[in-house]
Amino acid sequence: MSALVTVVLSTLPLAAGWAVHVHWLHRCLSTARRDPLTGLRTRDGFTRRAAALLRDPRAVVVLADVDRFKQVNDTFGHAAGDALLKATADRLAHHVGRPGVAGRLGGDEFAAVLLDEDGTAADRLAVLHRVLARPVDGQDPAVRTTVSLGWVRAADFPGEDLSALLRRADEAMYAAKQACTGTRRAGLGRLFATLAGRRAGRPGAPVGAVPA
Repeated sequence: MSALVTVVLSTLPLAAGWAVHVHWLHRCLSTARRDPLTGLRTRDGFTRRAAALLRDPRAVVVLADVDRFKQVNDTFGHAAGDALLKATADRLAHHVGRPGVAGRLGGDEFAAVLLDEDGTAADRLAVLHRVLARPVDGQDPAVRTTVSLGWVRAADFPGEDLSALLRRADEAMYAAKQACTGTRRAGLGRLFATLAGRRAGRPGAPVGAVPA
């Protein structure tokens, strides 16, 4: 019995070291999937979670883009731009809630997948659009902008993966931005791109860039 105890005790430091190593790796992986400025999931982290949520027929894919963001940066400085991005991220994450997921795809583009449990996605996103347009607390009131939203119900396009749905949401978002309507639901696929003058390969667009 004493020999067994000796063996167990001798392996404890190794086991403890391995546990610490695994915990460290987990933290590194989690950090890599979080945007350091906003705390939202990065493209990779968002994609993983969003793809899982698309199995739910209530899933709605949303793409958001801050309007006139370059103008904010150029006029008020990058600190003001960073504060705007952080506020946008916080508000988006709060509105999406724990059942959904929000991520920053890069620059001033954000994406989310929410679950429309009661069929009120259009109303919820209209409210979100107003919330995102509010001034940032503690910042110069002159720093004002809006966020254009494009969205699509996954159930409307069965069989399409996250990349395809984001492409549709992106086209709807761009149409909303061009028309200054705030939000736009995708329903006409690539026809939106033609009618709205959608520029192929627009910098920062997620078209074809998010793996399924």
